Formats: sequence, structure tokens, C-alpha cells
Amino acid sequence: MDGQSLNTTVEKFVLLGLSPSRHIQLFLFTIFLLVYTTTWLGNLTIITTVTTDHRLHTPMYFLLSNLAMIDVSFSSVTVPELLHDLLNENKTISFNGCITQMFFFHLCGGTMVFFLTVMAFDRWVAIYRPLRYLIIMNRNVCIGLVAGAWLGGFVHSIVQVALMIRLPFCGPNILDNFYCDIPQVVKLACMDTFVVELLMVSNSGMLTSLAFLILLVSYTVILVMLRNRVVEGRQKAYSTCAAQITVVSLIFGPCIFIYARPFQKFAADKAVSVLYTVFTPMLNPMIYTLRNSEMKGAIRRLMCSLVCKVLDLGL
Repeated sequence: MDGQSLNTTVEKFVLLGLSPSRHIQLFLFTIFLLVYTTTWLGNLTIITTVTTDHRLHTPMYFLLSNLAMIDVSFSSVTVPELLHDLLNENKTISFNGCITQMFFFHLCGGTMVFFLTVMAFDRWVAIYRPLRYLIIMNRNVCIGLVAGAWLGGFVHSIVQVALMIRLPFCGPNILDNFYCDIPQVVKLACMDTFVVELLMVSNSGMLTSLAFLILLVSYTVILVMLRNRVVEGRQKAYSTCAAQITVVSLIFGPCIFIYARPFQKFAADKAVSVLYTVFTPMLNPMIYTLRNSEMKGAIRRLMCSLVCKVLDLGL
């Protein structure tokens, strides 16, 4: 990507990372490597289970497997680079590499925001129109909703990058973060960025805040509607909605904190970014599987099938 402005002389950015201490860096590397490995294993387990178990070939689990794919993609934008930098003294990223990372970061993050809205719509149809649920949420509609979420994420991301790439960068080039993100990078531009910041906050901040408000209202309506369901169906629906509300809170809380305010430095910024980029993609599959008896049963069947195959090969 040749996105460097004609007025830009900066060829790379220096990342300060999470800590200057070598011992702390090695400790964090161990923790984050474990978390990243768990993220991949957890989300791939969900994807494989939903794909191979015909009992889970329903709209809800189709969407859940796509959310797992988004989680893997989102964590892979920042965590590998973070792990690399924790082991190296020279923590730099090229200008084009920085722009590319921001594009994919906001692509996956924006897609996740739209996708959680899709999942709330799926639950609304399942509870409000249970007899027509499979007709309304047919395969073509599900694929269209997934594609629409990715398209929304792409539009959101390309707008952010288009605003960023027009800025001139002529020094300094030090980012007080462990990855390239708009609030830190835009502050390094050698011009007044008030209007650009306003546009970016309107794009990211308004998007996340509005989507969060819509989801809160949606789940409130869903929970009110559940009071009229029979006990067995109500408990299952409550469990599914509770898992989705937990995931929504984990994602939108940090998002709103970082993007729905002026681009000023706060002491908690790095901690919130670590929660958002490293831990949340790992927690999502745990939240959904631990609260879902069907998913746990399907995972047990998958594990038993794999063990049996390994034993057969050994014999």
C-alpha cells in the first residue's frame, strides 16, 4: 500500500509498548502467548463443532461460528506483532505497515459491532416469531447479514484510513502504544487535526455508542418478552441472551471509552486496549460455550470422535 502523503517524511513509527522492563516484557509475552493460543483453540473449536455437527446447523450457531471467525481475525491483527515486540528491543513499524494495521483493525472491529447487532436481531426473531424463525432466518438471509456486517466494517474502516492517510507526518514518530491506532497516530500529524478528530470521533464513537444503545434497547425488549414464555424455553433463551449481553458489554465498553471521546491520553488507555484486543476474543468462546448446554454436548461429541479416531489409528 503506497499510502504515504507527499508531505510525510516519517517512514516508520516507534512503539513504546507496555513496559520498558525486560522482565515484565518476558512475563507479558508468556501470558499473551497463552491467551492467544487459547483464543485460537477456543474459536476454532466452535467453528469446527458447528461445521461438523448437523444438530448445530441452525441460524444461531451459524452466526456464532462467524463471530468466532471475526474474533480470530481481530486478535490476529495486533497480538502477533505485540508478541514479536515483547521479545525484541527494536519496536518499530513502517508507515505503510501502520496504516495497513489500522485498516484491518477497524475492519474487524467495525464488522464485530455490526455483527453483534445481527445476532441481537436473530434472537429477536427467534423469540418474537418462533414459528416463522427458520423461514425468516433462512440460509440466504444469514449469509446476506454476515456479508452486510463485513461490508459495514469495510466502509467504516476505509473512511478512517482515508482521513488518516491525508495527514502529513514529519515527526515526532513515537507512539505510546503497542499497536497502531487512530487516537495515538493522529496526534503525531504536523497540522491542526481538530476537524479530522471530530470526523473520526463521529465515525467510530457515534457508531459504537449508537449501536450499543440500540442493542441495550433490543435486549431489554427481548427480556421483557421472555416473561410470557414457558419456563423451559424461557431459561434457555435467558441463558443465550445473557451470554450475548456479556459479550456486548465486554466489546462496547472499551470501544466507547477509547473512541467516543476527544483523542486525549488517559492512564487507563493501554489497559483497556489490552482487554479489548487480547482478552475479549479469548473470552467470547468461553462465555458462549459455558452457558450453552447444546454447544458443550456437541464439543464433547467432537472430542470423543477425535479420540476414537486417534485410538483406531494407534491400533
